[in-house]
Amino acid sequence: QVRLAESGGDSVQPGDALTLSCKRSSSARMKYLAWFRQAPGKEREGVATIYATSNATLYADSVKGRFTISQDINRNTMYLQMNALEPEDTAMYYCAADSGWRGFAYWNTKWMSPETFTSWGQGTQVTVSS
Repeated sequence: QVRLAESGGDSVQPGDALTLSCKRSSSARMKYLAWFRQAPGKEREGVATIYATSNATLYADSVKGRFTISQDINRNTMYLQMNALEPEDTAMYYCAADSGWRGFAYWNTKWMSPETFTSWGQGTQVTVSS
């Protein structure tokens, strides 16, 4: 496993933008990269994912068009650009990674399941409130 460290969480107002970062401790190639979030009393849900070798991306319907996931391979860092934030986006945000040995088709259908990923960060809090 690799260690993941999120940063960038903050308290913002509705309509604001925020960018989260996730730094990996190792340059070991991880094909599956993703952001999840968990609000109090709710299950952890997949927000966005990127298949690292092709830069293919997928998003939850609730964030499509507002959030963008990206990576900087040279910096071993993944990002989540969040625009037009809403109070419903309030949650602890986690980055996740996996070697991706199961391949692209598995990622395409299973990315929203936390069990797909073996490495997790500690989370960074995002609060959207007026």
